[in-house]
Amino acid sequence: MIANNMIKHPGVAIVILLGSLLCETIFAQSYLKRQEVQEFIQEMVAKRDFNEAHLKAIIDGAVYKQSIIDAISKPAEKVLSWKEYRKIFLTEQRIRHGRTFIQLHQDTFQRAEKLYGVPAPIVAAIIGVETFYGMRMGNYRVLDSLVTLAFDYPPRASFFRQQLEEFLLLAREEQQNEFGLLGSYAGAMGFGQFIPSSYRVYAVDFDADGVRDIWTNPVDAIGSVANYLSEHGWRPGQAVTMMVSPKSQKSKNLFGSKLEPYINMSQLIENGNLLDIQIDAENEVSPLLFNGQQGAEYWLGWYNFYVITRYNHSKLYAMAVYQLSRELM
Repeated sequence: MIANNMIKHPGVAIVILLGSLLCETIFAQSYLKRQEVQEFIQEMVAKRDFNEAHLKAIIDGAVYKQSIIDAISKPAEKVLSWKEYRKIFLTEQRIRHGRTFIQLHQDTFQRAEKLYGVPAPIVAAIIGVETFYGMRMGNYRVLDSLVTLAFDYPPRASFFRQQLEEFLLLAREEQQNEFGLLGSYAGAMGFGQFIPSSYRVYAVDFDADGVRDIWTNPVDAIGSVANYLSEHGWRPGQAVTMMVSPKSQKSKNLFGSKLEPYINMSQLIENGNLLDIQIDAENEVSPLLFNGQQGAEYWLGWYNFYVITRYNHSKLYAMAVYQLSRELM
């Protein structure tokens, strides 16, 4: 409706555009004048030994982006159902490109699986969901994203202020240009979309060239994603998830959105919850409910499913990764 009105009334479009540009200009020009920004700079100087003039020049170069605020206010994981979310990631094109990506980097995937214990299809699926195998890594300057969110997005300002600190440390440690690194609206970077804190802890130099390059080097990216999952507790050889058929409404009521496994199989069986399946009765799972194409879907998530949600805290995300990985096998 808005788009149609803008076409019919070009003056409206001009006013909206000018308003947006004015808003961004006001925010961009005011960062160094704001008390919380000055406090952040002084903290970085005192705690992290940054040069004050240099840091001010970096922050002064950041540009407020209203589109970043708009995007983070309505993430797909929170506004879409599973049947809608699945359509985005389980496409023939994404599956085809994923198989090609695994073939191109077969030796790297095999080495990563041997070292970290994470199957190649899982690592490839994460990269596929995150950036379409490196083809869509984001066009926002990471600096703009993190400054915008750190100082103009109150719901998560503390988190993004921490990420801004991590980003500045990352750039200094890795000798990267703060203005040159691109990523998502939330400041995630590279093939696997690592936020700065994840980069500093989990990124690896998997080809041993002296640089942890997750932006242009798929070898480092593959090793880094595998290392991330391994460090978060991936259990080699164990299941990820399984669809089941509850027998009663009482048992269906156990299924929800809790991500971490909390109930063992013997308890589910005692409740008459499952059809006959051959699984260790003492294995803990999380009963998960999804709104699928044919209605309610009931799944059991094992610990490895939970590990995937440490990458993105969403059952939709983890299920998309799992199902895409099955297509890439």
